[in-house]
Amino acid sequence: MIKIFFKIFILVFFLPSIVLAKPEYFQEAINLFNNKKFKDAKFKFEQEIVINPKSELSYLYLSKIYNELDKKKLEEENLKTVILLNPKNEEAIYNLAKLKLKESDYKKSIELNNKLKLICNNLCAQSDKLKIEIENLSKK
Repeated sequence: MIKIFFKIFILVFFLPSIVLAKPEYFQEAINLFNNKKFKDAKFKFEQEIVINPKSELSYLYLSKIYNELDKKKLEEENLKTVILLNPKNEEAIYNLAKLKLKESDYKKSIELNNKLKLICNNLCAQSDKLKIEIENLSKK
């Protein structure tokens, strides 16, 4: 009986504080990213992903960090994860299309840009510019 009471006591008094103690990893990561402290920001975004594996924005920012660090494969993996979590994330689609264009994968870049054009709300102008850029580079 005392053991049960003790367990209930622990649950009532300590569990709410554990559950409600939400780490601020994401906001810390954003601040570090904005200050160009990419290594520290990367660590915080990864911590956020451990807590929230569906953190679309954490994966997006990780892709931006890997872009800055010139790690294209990791950038691509994170962009694909963002698109998997949210197929309508314009920024991820646009960034992946740009990445594919840099890799001279014109077919994939066109495919991604066409997908972006179908859903765009915010990046329509960039999509139009990207289309012209793809056409110009694919002619060379």
